[in-house]
Amino acid sequence: MRIYGRTSVHEFLGDLIVYRNLAPLDPRLPAFAAICEQVGLPDRPIPRKSAPEYARVIVHLLREARALDAPMTPIERLVYVGDTRLSDGTAFANLCRAGGWPGLAFIGNETKEPTDINLVERDNGRLFLANRWSLLPSFDTLCRRQGFPFDARTAVVVDLDKTALGARGRNDHVIDRVRIEAAQRTSGGILRHRCEQQAFQEAYARLNAPEFHRFTGDNQDYLVYLSLILGSGIFELESLLGEIRACRLTRFEEFIAAVDERAAELPDRLRRIHGPVYRAVVEGNPTAFPAFRRAEYKATVSKMGSMGNDTPVNDLLAGEILITEEVREAALRWRKEGALLFGLSDKPDEASLPTEESASSGYLPIHRTVTHAVGG
Repeated sequence: MRIYGRTSVHEFLGDLIVYRNLAPLDPRLPAFAAICEQVGLPDRPIPRKSAPEYARVIVHLLREARALDAPMTPIERLVYVGDTRLSDGTAFANLCRAGGWPGLAFIGNETKEPTDINLVERDNGRLFLANRWSLLPSFDTLCRRQGFPFDARTAVVVDLDKTALGARGRNDHVIDRVRIEAAQRTSGGILRHRCEQQAFQEAYARLNAPEFHRFTGDNQDYLVYLSLILGSGIFELESLLGEIRACRLTRFEEFIAAVDERAAELPDRLRRIHGPVYRAVVEGNPTAFPAFRRAEYKATVSKMGSMGNDTPVNDLLAGEILITEEVREAALRWRKEGALLFGLSDKPDEASLPTEESASSGYLPIHRTVTHAVGG
């Protein structure tokens, strides 16, 4: 691994990025409500990344973005760069279907196994599953051989989290650690006693597992809230796990409704948290716990560019959230050849953008925050 200096995601994606709220950061692009009206979607609830409705919004944004600097140039093909076969693979397939485009997708996840490439055929395209981020140049070659030039008629969608930033299998553990720190910081302001803190940490560690994703929706807002409730002692962890495993409790919405029935039993600090979270869940807002997400934002930027330029690369990989150099190099090359580059993140806006107060103190959006770039 080598260090390639300091940079930001903005260098290769600019402001052509949307986070979970689907509000384009580039002011030249239409607002989410306007897009919904034009494509015939309700503007609430905001669709998640794996939903077909999400793809319809992104396809509209891609076409609007292409028209900014290449009017009258239709998008004819899609290239996607991500890190998870299920989430990114589903989003990729939905985008191809919604746009009527053929597509190729690179899904990277660095492992200790021998270098391996697995090509998987999908209805509208092909997934290039790679266990090294350094295989991106091989994917570039495949695209060109498959008749996918990176010209003005090609849209390239780049996932941000654990792809452009904190590459999965290489640097993503820092992102996970930051989220845990933010959760613990949030709980510390609500659960004051040591035993409550320990119960919170145990609940978070147990529930933050794929086994329970169908219950939590893999939603960190829900997970932190659950852990706070369990830390307070109003519900018992083992009993809850048993109910979930026996499929007697299948949806988070069922749990929070049960908590609401017993809201009077909650400690005052937790009751003040419960009300807004409960209303957000009822309204279908996936970012139900903005206080936690704002703590996550602060914790994230504190781990970007925080170490010196002479820091050994292994220490950077262990301690900073880094730009994935292979993604950066490919994106810069493709953009120079004329392709449209567009970034997606399912991370909530509250965890990605500073508040007005934070911005006045010098904080920047995640994609504009400078950190080190590291690659093979």
